[in-house]
Amino acid sequence: MAESNEQVIMGIDPGTVVMGYSVITCKGQKISIETMGTLKMSWTHDVFERLHKIYQTIDEVIRTYRPNEFAIEAPFYGKNVQSMLKLGRAQGVAIACALQHGLAVTEYSPKKVKQAITGNGNAAKEQVWNMLQKLTGIAEKPGGYDASDALGVAVCHYYQAMSPLGQLAKGKASGWEAFIRNNPNRVAKK
Repeated sequence: MAESNEQVIMGIDPGTVVMGYSVITCKGQKISIETMGTLKMSWTHDVFERLHKIYQTIDEVIRTYRPNEFAIEAPFYGKNVQSMLKLGRAQGVAIACALQHGLAVTEYSPKKVKQAITGNGNAAKEQVWNMLQKLTGIAEKPGGYDASDALGVAVCHYYQAMSPLGQLAKGKASGWEAFIRNNPNRVAKK
């Protein structure tokens, strides 16, 4: 169970054949990796079996590590519409599982993740991995780039939550609503 001043964040890189996942614990500036890996499924399995396996795996990781935040990479639209639809199904199953556990879901584009980790939204996967190694101290990437992409999503979420704008967004309201809620002593009462 997470202490009150630490975040436990689950990151997902969705896919119907290979899905990356990670869970990190963040306290102050320290990021610790709790788990990181991939779920690899065969192309020969029925698509609904694969979706069920995605749900089971995410459910097990959530039950084991008890994250209090859930971040997922948004599907990247290429030219293959069928691939996009399959990826959307995998993402939907992952989101449904997180919601079933009462976790709020935040989605990040691949470009946003790269920008948060390296400062360059067009960085190569190798550059992202090298920066993640420096940030977390991990030596090797278990599960290949799918797992490291999931780690990147979790770290991106942490950085977004730490930023002043991320703190404002945590309250689910923006503008005056958020200002009033976050500054009750500055509101004149009549």
